[in-house]
Amino acid sequence: MLVGYMRVSTEGDRQVVDLQRDALLAAGVDERHLFEDRASGTCGDRAGLAKALAFLRSGDCLVVWKLDRLGRSLPHLLTTVTDLKMRGIAFRSLTEQMDTTTPQGELLFHIFGALAQFERSLIQERVQAGLAAARRRGRRGGRPVAIDAEKLAAVVTALDGGATKAAVCRTFGVRRSTLIDSLARIGWSPGLKESGGTRDTTAAIERNPDRGAV
Repeated sequence: MLVGYMRVSTEGDRQVVDLQRDALLAAGVDERHLFEDRASGTCGDRAGLAKALAFLRSGDCLVVWKLDRLGRSLPHLLTTVTDLKMRGIAFRSLTEQMDTTTPQGELLFHIFGALAQFERSLIQERVQAGLAAARRRGRRGGRPVAIDAEKLAAVVTALDGGATKAAVCRTFGVRRSTLIDSLARIGWSPGLKESGGTRDTTAAIERNPDRGAV
């Protein structure tokens, strides 16, 4: 059985809907087996597509007017079609003449998959190269430092001297949640001074100042 899916981006695309509907009906899709969405292609929550996918059964074929009507991106399209294949459901795109029931359509699908993998590899390569270049220039990723190593050492000294967390927050101008998280990262606790762990905490900050960053 053929099941058709249509999508337009806005409520005003009536003519485009008619074009898709006419093409799907001409391809043999029954009017009762048409599903429709009026949403952007980037929208991940499409009720019409969800209903169409739930309606499909093994041996059926999902038909769309164009590939971009189904997938919001090439990886999303490939994932959707792969899931259909695992369920024993074929896929056909009328404009691109892609039909997974034919050898040519199967080949085209694998080419798309290879292109998607190539694109992912290029993105990962660019990201890694950018991070490496930033590290060579002394830059590190992550959120900006809220409490640097010097300030954190002063905070620990004040706390060990009997200051309260509230007083430290006011004095050093830091949020209480930031203070608590920073102290947890370096392993500070109120009992460290009496147990002789203050030097260890300070040394930990100096060895790895980023542990104090929040």
